[in-house]
Amino acid sequence: MPDLAFRPKSLPAPDAVAAAHRVAALAARRADAQDCDDGFPAEDVADLARAGLLAAPVPVGEGGAGLGTEPGAADLAAVLRLVGSGSLALGRLYEGHVNALQLVARYGGPGDRRALFAEARAGHLFGVWNTEPAAGGLVLDGDGRLAGVKTFASGAGHVTRALVTARRPGEEAPLMLVVALEPGTRADLSAWRAQGMRASATGTVDLTGLAPMARLGGPDDYHRQPHFSGGAWRFAAVQLGGIEAVFEAWRGHLARTGRGDDPHQLARLGEGAIALEGARLFVARAAGLVADEALPAERVVAFVDLTRLAVERAGLEVLSLAQRSVGLQGFLRGHPLERLSRDLATYLRQPAPDRALTGAAAAILAAEGPMAALWEAR
Repeated sequence: MPDLAFRPKSLPAPDAVAAAHRVAALAARRADAQDCDDGFPAEDVADLARAGLLAAPVPVGEGGAGLGTEPGAADLAAVLRLVGSGSLALGRLYEGHVNALQLVARYGGPGDRRALFAEARAGHLFGVWNTEPAAGGLVLDGDGRLAGVKTFASGAGHVTRALVTARRPGEEAPLMLVVALEPGTRADLSAWRAQGMRASATGTVDLTGLAPMARLGGPDDYHRQPHFSGGAWRFAAVQLGGIEAVFEAWRGHLARTGRGDDPHQLARLGEGAIALEGARLFVARAAGLVADEALPAERVVAFVDLTRLAVERAGLEVLSLAQRSVGLQGFLRGHPLERLSRDLATYLRQPAPDRALTGAAAAILAAEGPMAALWEAR
């Protein structure tokens, strides 16, 4: 069970942004202490629950704030960005929680929706785990029990309601299942000795013997487009928050050291601002296209793929400029830029960037009409 010493509450969607500001400020103060092997932002997750942010993505009619259903998903984009600016590890965990609840809302039957949304309102942390080894992946046997593992599972040992993909023996199309987990069980974090994102508790989880508490949708609904690939805008929003944090640490260093009058430093800062604002515009547009559901799936996916790469490029550019500008100090432990840079560089490494780029380009090439009109609803 989650730590229910706090009392989770619901909140209107506009208040979610203000709540995220508060949670991010507290998370930023704790992030250095959590930056260790097997680290986890437990206090920050408790803050998310107390602020109502774990319950916020639950639909309004089912006891939540409907975060993400507002026009253009603008509040959700802001919340993800803010949480990511406070702690990318926390942002990664919260994005997975949001993803899980959105999948429940989209594919869950009435009874499962009621039960799972009640769990979110009670303070359970959800996650989505779909990665597995080539051998030993997750299988649902004829007795309704699971056998196998999930890998690169963020929040391993701390997520208490995990949405996982699993196959029946001899079938290729995966099912979406939700499993209940006890904190501190079934997780192996020994392989997660990463440069950054150390507090994300990413590891392998053995689910053998568990019976799912819910099944969502039908075979391969998990991969249904545009939401499967289009949902990548959410982690891009978290990454945007990480880019903002690096930029602010860099800007603060220049102001604190009195080096802001140097024209070369000003030029670098200006270039960084251009990159940051470009990423912000991409994320806002991508969130809106996915939320509005007004375009063909392939066009939405193409734009979100471009957004992924635009945010990655902006992040790498801001990192390079900031590190050149601050110099050696930015690589010393204790400097505000040091951990932020490691976390961002690690989180920017998302799967299949080349495929995302060429897939988007192929969609653009095949489309009729000018590119300027590709992402305009008719």
